[in-house]
Amino acid sequence: MAKVGKGGNPASSRQLEITRHYALGTRHQRKAHLIMNGGHRGYRDLKVYKLAYKLAMDIFEVTKFFPPEERYSLTDQMRKSSRSVAANIAEAWKRRQYPKMFISKTIDSASEAAETEVWLDFSKDCGYLDRTKYNQLMEGYDEVNRMLFGMVIKPDRFILR
Repeated sequence: MAKVGKGGNPASSRQLEITRHYALGTRHQRKAHLIMNGGHRGYRDLKVYKLAYKLAMDIFEVTKFFPPEERYSLTDQMRKSSRSVAANIAEAWKRRQYPKMFISKTIDSASEAAETEVWLDFSKDCGYLDRTKYNQLMEGYDEVNRMLFGMVIKPDRFILR
């Protein structure tokens, strides 16, 4: 069966190859894109984003078992701030052509991580979170903060030129 191009006409293999070439770019263009982007295809490739997202999902799972009276206070605040860490990383990535905006959004992400750490303290002290899970989450946020401040100190590794 012949491949059909736009308008129902059979497409030549050359037309398909040209379309594929421009849609995906050449191997050299893709490699240059990765080099230009610090070896990252997007924010989802960043270790810091992956870890922040995983921690937010861990917090979501843990807070399912918090008391109902904490639903609109501690639970919601904790979920919101933990999700904002990853969201601000994504925003920083999209604004990396503007170094000051990139740094600002990265610092915003660190601020949300700090807020999440405070909610984790409250959760532990109120008896909603056991010490093992608390330590695991805090170690994760320590690592996130190290990576975020590394991005602030050396933004040239991430910003577009």
